[in-house]
Amino acid sequence: MIRSILAAVAAFAATALLAGDAAAERQAREVSEAEARAVHARVLTLDTHIDVPRGYATHEIDPGGFTRLQTDLPKMRAGGLDAAFLIVYAAQGALDEAGYATAREAAEYTYQAIMRMLRAYPDQIALARTADEVEAIHAEGRLVALLGIENGYLLGPTLDELPLWAERGVRYVGITHFGHNQFAGSSNPLARLGDAEEDPGLTDLGRELIPALNDLGILVDVSHVGKRSMLEATALSRAPIIASHSSASGHYENARNLDDEQLYAIRENGGVAQMVAFRGYVADVDPRISQGMAELRQRYLPQGWAGATREDINTYQDGVADLRARYDDVTLAQFIDHIDYAVARIGIEHVGISSDFDGGGGVEGWDDASETLNVTWELLRRGYDEDEIRALWGGNVLRILRAAEAAAR
Repeated sequence: MIRSILAAVAAFAATALLAGDAAAERQAREVSEAEARAVHARVLTLDTHIDVPRGYATHEIDPGGFTRLQTDLPKMRAGGLDAAFLIVYAAQGALDEAGYATAREAAEYTYQAIMRMLRAYPDQIALARTADEVEAIHAEGRLVALLGIENGYLLGPTLDELPLWAERGVRYVGITHFGHNQFAGSSNPLARLGDAEEDPGLTDLGRELIPALNDLGILVDVSHVGKRSMLEATALSRAPIIASHSSASGHYENARNLDDEQLYAIRENGGVAQMVAFRGYVADVDPRISQGMAELRQRYLPQGWAGATREDINTYQDGVADLRARYDDVTLAQFIDHIDYAVARIGIEHVGISSDFDGGGGVEGWDDASETLNVTWELLRRGYDEDEIRALWGGNVLRILRAAEAAAR
């Protein structure tokens, strides 16, 4: 036992030294816009977390045109964002039949909205169910949609509905969201639901969920998951896992971020940690912005997004944009610092990029999909080469998608 622990420590030290050497070899440099655009055009860019709002693909919001959303088809093309996981989400509620029914209804609404969009624009975007399909659709010149579930709560009290979501094309399942659920503990327990402050770890049903996901070729997503539950799920999975939208708490402390032990566990598992460009998870937000946003929410979104009119949402968004223009904002450079941090610790092959657009994500410089080029440009300025950028932008995710497919077979 002691020998195995020492061997693991030695292996980590060697990997850390290699990662550190690679980082040391990178030299910051001037990069022209033309060079950045050329590299960006050659790299398949995949964002692993984009939310889908109420009213999507209806008369309220047509994602085939420029909208107030951070992500729509024109913005993806304008920014060179080639592929994205669109998210089927349900908020955490009570662990009873009424709560599960509400979650199922919310999930079905979002899934059908995504399907409407795909049916409306088949010449522009298509659903991919495998890594090969991602590359094939991209080669055709179309945008690529993938499906992810955020919050396994919507599956209900059994695993009976999991094959349905696999058949529909879901390729990762986030075990929890805010609040403990029937599978595991959350990184952010909810007192209003009676959650214990400590993460209780995987439940019996949670220990069944992980191999069931492996069997279906679905990635286990550990973003939003409490540390104990996350480490247990990672150890249990026979396929690489993903943290679809979580930054590094070793660089900026936040309950939603991954600490170094969690990053190392992802590396040992062969998985990928997708750093997320979400202001509050990247750096300190100016308190004047935070206070102003709280006041705007109270005035225009007292019942949350689901209970707000489109006019209220638009007014809220205008107010937030004004606050960010008046005060110092969290920047793209601060977001890329998280990528640097994670790469230095676990290696380029275990790190990726996500936005959490339309779910609170975005930073100054990458605040919607039309600005996606800026991410590649900043990475080039910091000395990342084209192959490294290709890995960060989607190559690593395609690798683990293929590994999940192989584990299912």
